[in-house]
Amino acid sequence: MFRKAAAALAVVVVVAGLAGCASTTPSTTDTAAAGGLISIIVNDPANPYWLAEGDAAKAEAEALGYTANVAAHKGDTKLESDLIDTAITNKSVAIVLDPADASGSIGAVQKATDAGIPVFLVNSEINKEGIAKGQLVSNNAQGAALGATEFVKATGGKGIYLELKGKPSDNNAATRSNGYASVLSQYPDLKLVAQEVANWDTKEGHDKTQTVLSAHPEITAIIAGNDSMALGALAALKEAGRTDVIVGGFDGAPDAAKAVADGSMAYTVLQPVTIYAKASIDQADAFLKTGKTGVATEKQTFDCFLINKDNVAKYGSFSLDK
Repeated sequence: MFRKAAAALAVVVVVAGLAGCASTTPSTTDTAAAGGLISIIVNDPANPYWLAEGDAAKAEAEALGYTANVAAHKGDTKLESDLIDTAITNKSVAIVLDPADASGSIGAVQKATDAGIPVFLVNSEINKEGIAKGQLVSNNAQGAALGATEFVKATGGKGIYLELKGKPSDNNAATRSNGYASVLSQYPDLKLVAQEVANWDTKEGHDKTQTVLSAHPEITAIIAGNDSMALGALAALKEAGRTDVIVGGFDGAPDAAKAVADGSMAYTVLQPVTIYAKASIDQADAFLKTGKTGVATEKQTFDCFLINKDNVAKYGSFSLDK
């Protein structure tokens, strides 16, 4: 599994087109067998993680004989709703969606479902079951515990640290933060000096780190809820001449793997994003052809993997066949 996930995320290709396109009429077994349009809506492909997600889903859809496009809502629920409208207008046979908001995206999913289009959610959940055909996400609690354990190892279980948190409306942010706390609270010599929301964003990660570092120069480590924030923190630390500060991330993005390789980042936690993006398409295909997804539950989790100095050299060279 590690080999599959590492290779899948390491191979990042050109961003898919962001506009909708026309398709054949969906919704019947015969039509599904003959193809049709699968609309894929991700957060923001400027982030390599979401780029890989969209690319993997699109490639799998095309391999199965569908047409596919990738659009981005960039965390905006209004834009997300408009993109769902476009998918409906273009007679999509299925929609794969990385939700913009755990609660705010419920209406968009319901709208597509009411239009007879099966929706498969990836990467993030919504706070309602029964309207999407599948919700496929990383095992964020397991991944957070994995990362926090490595953070303890990297810091020797002591020091003053900052936590950078993700977007509050994304359940993953709270799950990862709680996972970190469940491990780090067991080490009294590791003291949390500040928790800052940086909304998964590199610039916010940079700016929040810069501010906290100015107020607390005693900081010796930073744990981030994703790699974008971690990389922003690294930039702020470099500007301040603080390359002694230990930084850990979460996602397994290519730039984070490079930072682990050059020693500027202690580790990252690899989410198997392309594995469950591909699985969402496979389940959509099964549902369109048989009326069943082929899995027992709507909510499905996929375990994460640690990338540190001991295995990062293998990051881009694993075989998908192994």
